[in-house]
Amino acid sequence: MLSVRDAHARVIAAFEALPSETVSVAEAAGRVLAVSPKARLTQPPSDLSAMDGYAVRTADVTAVPTTLTLVGQAPAGGSYDRALNPGETVRIFTGGPLPAGADAIVIQEDTKADGPQITILDAPRVGRHIRKAGLDFSAGERPLAAGRTLTTRDVALAAAMNHPWLSVHRKPRVAILSTGDELVMPGEPVGRNQIVSSSGIAVAALVRGWGAEPTLFDIARDDAKLIEDCIAAGAQHDLLITLGGASVGDHDLVQGALKAQGFDMDFWKIAMRPGKPLMFAARDRARVLGLPGNPVSTMVCALLFLKPALERMLGQPGDLVGTQPARLAVDVKANDQREDYVRSRLLRSADGALTVDPHPVQDSSMLSVLAASDGFLVRPAHDPARKAGDVVRVVDLRTLHPF
Repeated sequence: MLSVRDAHARVIAAFEALPSETVSVAEAAGRVLAVSPKARLTQPPSDLSAMDGYAVRTADVTAVPTTLTLVGQAPAGGSYDRALNPGETVRIFTGGPLPAGADAIVIQEDTKADGPQITILDAPRVGRHIRKAGLDFSAGERPLAAGRTLTTRDVALAAAMNHPWLSVHRKPRVAILSTGDELVMPGEPVGRNQIVSSSGIAVAALVRGWGAEPTLFDIARDDAKLIEDCIAAGAQHDLLITLGGASVGDHDLVQGALKAQGFDMDFWKIAMRPGKPLMFAARDRARVLGLPGNPVSTMVCALLFLKPALERMLGQPGDLVGTQPARLAVDVKANDQREDYVRSRLLRSADGALTVDPHPVQDSSMLSVLAASDGFLVRPAHDPARKAGDVVRVVDLRTLHPF
């Protein structure tokens, strides 16, 4: 069986960045930049006041109180277009351009006005309350790198850089196919030998949250021809996700249907728990990732393999999910030959250290345990028994929206 890292490497190697498209900057939040935008202007374009007050020459205010003569004003969107002479001051407002010759702003609270006579009560220092030209960014700079998932903060920055449009990677189109006579959709009558399908809905939510466009197919019954037809339709997408039916039992028909459609099987078993029956297949530009049917296995494998595949199509590295150190809250037995992702609670001990407390039951069908978990304790293959207090590695699910 392949290791998790080898399987991950094979999956991401099969994908490349999708072509770019142009979207309005107002609709770009959550999209991935394909081209780093260059600032079209300098911000601020000139030295501006950061406060309401008076523009002065500090050489005129070496001692206080000092009285200066008001000669004009510089509001935001306006300006005082003459140089400031000795003994003069200009009323200035937040965002107003600094008059030539001025080198500081005295806030209005530190002044006393008597008609055109302005008494300065607090001596300013050079540069006080001035936003220098280019303080935010300068024309030609590229503060947003290609491959970045745009936040609302990034969108605001791009707009300030005078970009009404941005080049982003097209969203991957992902088909999701659940198979099995035992499955029914939520809300449908449930037969005595049936279960409610949750994996497809979970994967669709993850795909959407990870920046792609999901298409959730109807459940395919255990009929080889029907599954072949569904695979043919799903192969028209950038990625087809199959759920269940990827093992080698008489009723596991997905592998046979893929082979009948001309797909080459890369692998179909990996050394991990939960999620051993993971499958990956390809034909020309079509890619199929077969996730296990048990819902917890589905979601763990989606995090480890589907998320990186989507990231690669979005022009990002597609790295394996990161881990961090934590202390065990309890003793754990030695692990076997499969890398284990143990559903766990993450807590802070009295000294502030992160601790991990595995749930006592780890069945791959138990969504209630997954929903109650903050993270995974990651146990390497053949990891020896560990004692409470030992430092181990964990995945913190609280940082992995929308998981």
